[in-house]
Amino acid sequence: MTIPLSAPDITEAEIEAVTAVLRTPHLSLGPELATFEAALASYHAVPNAVAVSSGTAGLHLALLTLGIGEGDEVIIPSFAFIAVANAVLQVRATPVFAEIDPLTLNLDPAAVERAISPRTRALLVVHTFGVPADMGALRAIAQQHGLVILEDACEAIGAEFGHAHHARRVGSFGDLSVLGFYPNKQLTTGEGGAVLACDPAHAARLRSLRNQGRTGTGWLDHAEPGYNYRISEIACALGLVQLSRIDEILALRRAAAQSYNGLLATIPALELPPLTLPGRVISWFVYVVRLPKNVDRDRIRAVLATGGIATGTYFAPIHLQPAWRAHPSARSLSLPITESIARRTLALPFFNRITADQQRQVAAALQEAIRSCE
Repeated sequence: MTIPLSAPDITEAEIEAVTAVLRTPHLSLGPELATFEAALASYHAVPNAVAVSSGTAGLHLALLTLGIGEGDEVIIPSFAFIAVANAVLQVRATPVFAEIDPLTLNLDPAAVERAISPRTRALLVVHTFGVPADMGALRAIAQQHGLVILEDACEAIGAEFGHAHHARRVGSFGDLSVLGFYPNKQLTTGEGGAVLACDPAHAARLRSLRNQGRTGTGWLDHAEPGYNYRISEIACALGLVQLSRIDEILALRRAAAQSYNGLLATIPALELPPLTLPGRVISWFVYVVRLPKNVDRDRIRAVLATGGIATGTYFAPIHLQPAWRAHPSARSLSLPITESIARRTLALPFFNRITADQQRQVAAALQEAIRSCE
């Protein structure tokens, strides 16, 4: 039996909520949207949430709303989903790739400091794999240099940064913050995302831009060129039920990560993700190990695939991908930590309802594959 890399967790409650929407005349820009946005804002303790068609759309609109454009530089990680670089390019700004911290896999604050130039306008901080970035250090850098922060929390809903009573959920630290709800995420709406905003003026512009730049005075009144980045009522209904289950979802994923760490602990030279980090609560998006340096990852993947076990290679560095390596931001760039870690990463099957038997099968197959490939 095949074990998939990821799988959405849809219950009868989600199915009933979606079916109920189909019995109404409101399939877009209706009451489910308003309720979902209010619930997301409340969960993150921010004033506004603006739901959109995808996390990528959210990044695009957030950069536009923050006034990032031609001539501006935005510091981003290369160890991330390619959307972070694409969105910067969409607004005609220049991405500047910076090195990552080898433990958290997030932007290294010291590398960010080195990457700042007179043209730097923003830090695009990704909470990679659901591990919170060092928002204390990064916010201090942004304040010192007069920069804005855009949080990419697409992989990290429910993660927290800060000690004890000062801890806050990621997404509440940036000038704007983006969430993503693709089917492999902790919370899914099928396709969808949201932008969290503290400034009501930012929220108003985001709502206008997602809906073709409409002003709100009439369906055919447009204040500026915009986009069709609307999200459906069906998706919002699905998201509302998922959000009501978020504590259960995160607990299931945390338990699965703990189980993997126990099963894989005896494999020599296999590096496991940390289960805990000081001042951070991890929201488990994926479970990614680092293979021993002397094994061929492609061979490992092929062996596992023969046994019906799906794997992933999160992340191929953006600056080395065919779409980007000829770009001036990536040409001749060397990020040794990013490149070394990326060569060894292997994402194992990981989802809410993964069973103990499936995890044992994955662990045994991985151990055997490593032994046969050494």
